Amino acid sequence: MSPRSASVNEELRRRSRERLLQATVDLVGERGYEATTLGDIADRAGSARGLISYYFPGKRQLFQSAVHRLMHLTLDDALRRAPRPEGPADGDEALARAIDAVLGLAQDRPVLMRAHMAGILQQEGFVQCPEQQRLASLLKETVTRYGSPDPDADYPLLRALLMGAVVAVLLPGAPMPVTRLRAELFARYELDWELGTPPEDGAGGDEHRAPARQLTTVRNPAALVAREPRPEPGEPAEAEAEARPASQGRELLRKTRPATTPPRKPSAN
Repeated sequence: MSPRSASVNEELRRRSRERLLQATVDLVGERGYEATTLGDIADRAGSARGLISYYFPGKRQLFQSAVHRLMHLTLDDALRRAPRPEGPADGDEALARAIDAVLGLAQDRPVLMRAHMAGILQQEGFVQCPEQQRLASLLKETVTRYGSPDPDADYPLLRALLMGAVVAVLLPGAPMPVTRLRAELFARYELDWELGTPPEDGAGGDEHRAPARQLTTVRNPAALVAREPRPEPGEPAEAEAEARPASQGRELLRKTRPATTPPRKPSAN
C-alpha cells in the first residue's frame, strides 16, 4: 500500500480538528464550560485524548476556537442565504444579516455564548487562532460592503458593539430584549427595520421599532437635513408643526452627547 499523500494527511487533520471543535460547542452548550472535560470532548469527537493537546494548548483555547468557528459558520451562512442582496442595498442587507446572526446566537445558545463572553474577559483575552481570523475577515468584509471609508477602524467598533449586545442579552437578572438591542444597532448603522431577519410581529412590540435615522448618522450626516420635512411657501402651519418633533429630537441628542473640540484651522504662519 502506497503512503498517503501530504494533501490527504492534511485533509484528515483538518477533519479531526473540526470534529473536536464541533464536539466542544455541543457539549458546552449542553452542560456548561466547567462541567465539560477534555476527555468528554475527545469521546464525543471519537478522537484520542492526546490529540487535543496536539492541536490546542488547553481547554480555554479549544473552547474559544470552537465558538469562533461556530460564529464564522453562522455568519457565513447568513450572508450566503438566498436571495443574496444585489445593487445599492447589498451593503445594508449584509450588515443587517450579520447583526441578526450574532444576536440569534445569543438567543439560541445562551449557555455557550455566556461562557464564551466570560472567557474573553479573562486575562488571556482573544485567542488568535485560524477560526478567529476567519471570523474577523468576514466581519471586516461586511463593513467594507456596507460602505465604510475605513474598515480597519470600523470593524473593531462593530465587533465591540456586537459583543456588548450579546452581553446585554445574556446578563443574568437584567437581560435586555433582543428587539430593543436590534433597534439600537440598526439605528447606529441607518439600517431599515425590514432588512436581515426581522423579529416576527409581536416578538418585541412596536415600541422598539423607532425609525433608525432619527437617532444617529454614520455615512452621510447631510442626509438628515434632506429627510426633514420642510413646509413649502404658502402651506398651512400644520406642516411646520409636523417637522418640529424630528428636529427637536436631534437637538436633544446633541445636548446629551459629550462635548467635542472642533479641529483648529492651521495657522497662516
